[in-house]
This record gives sequence, structure tokens and C-alpha cells, in this order.
Amino acid sequence: MTSASSENIGQSPSSGATGEAVNVAMDDQSDRPVLPPINFENDRFPYCIVWTPIPVLTWLLPMIGHMGICTSTGIIRDFAGPYYVSEDKMGFGRPTRYLRLSPKNVAGGPAEWDEAVAKASILYGTRMHNLFCDNCHSHVATALCGMRYNRQTSWNMVVLCLWIFVCGRYVGFGGFIKTWLPFVIFVSLCSFLAVYL
Repeated sequence: MTSASSENIGQSPSSGATGEAVNVAMDDQSDRPVLPPINFENDRFPYCIVWTPIPVLTWLLPMIGHMGICTSTGIIRDFAGPYYVSEDKMGFGRPTRYLRLSPKNVAGGPAEWDEAVAKASILYGTRMHNLFCDNCHSHVATALCGMRYNRQTSWNMVVLCLWIFVCGRYVGFGGFIKTWLPFVIFVSLCSFLAVYL
């Protein structure tokens, strides 16, 4: 049903970590791109925004967590701390949620996607991390604005926080448990103490 060799919409520049080019084929029956598969075992999430809980903070506010954006080959880039953008390993552990995006919504396709992620990562490698106004969500928003994802340049941390909280998918049952179990324990403990003390 798909033809990767004859209907490529673009190729990404080769990744430094894998050295492989990624083709995005078009489905013969529609104009939807056939995206590279997600590899949960190796934490490869092509064209995705990924999210993981931050200990204590996510336990109290489950929609607050750590976010990264992936290249066309699935390598995670995240603003993990002051002057540091990590590659391939998120600052707070493996992703528990992801949101799959499409290079079709980027004017320059996969090459533009990777360029925007790289430029945002270089920029945030020169910045001080601020939990409230210049953080991992801002890094992802800068990448999306740079590639003009969905023809928008108004991406911000609040929009991304809500988007992944509402539309993000769990990497599996373990991702769901890692996200919600601490919050449920915290609420149960507070409720227990409120009733019996």
C-alpha cells in the first residue's frame, strides 16, 4: 500500500548518532505521510513531543512535567538544565507520554523539522534554565515556532502543557502508572489525614 522509494516527500539530514537518513513515504490511498515507526524499547520517537514526570512536582500537579522534542530519526532533545540540552536521554528519565506530529505540517518537511530542532537546541544550550518562564517547554515551543508547525509561530509553554496533557498518549501501562500513581498516593494520604486527624 505504500511506496517509500517512489513517493518520498523529503529526507532528513543524517543524524550524528545514527548516521542514517529518514524517508517519509506517502500513503498511496491518501495524502497522509507514512511516518517511521516509534521504537519504545530504544526510546526513539520520530516527529514527536515527549514528556516525563518530574519527581515531587508532578506528584502534586500531574500536568506539570519535563518535555522534549525528537528529530526525524527519533532522537530526543530536551532542555535539561542551565546551558545544557541533552541528546538521547531525557533529564528526568524515560518518556512516559508522547504526542506524534507530522512533517506534512512543516513547509520544508523533514529537513526543516530537523533544522528547527537543531537551532532551538543550540539556542537553549546558551540559556539559563528558569522553571517558570524559560524551560523545557519553551525549548520545544521555540523549535515548533522555528519550523512554523501548522503555519503557527505562537507556540508557548502553556499551549504545549495542555496539548500533551489532553492529547498525549502513554508509552504503555508502565507510563500511565509512573505518571499517576504518585499523585493518587499523595491525594489518598492527604484525604486519609484530613478524615482521621
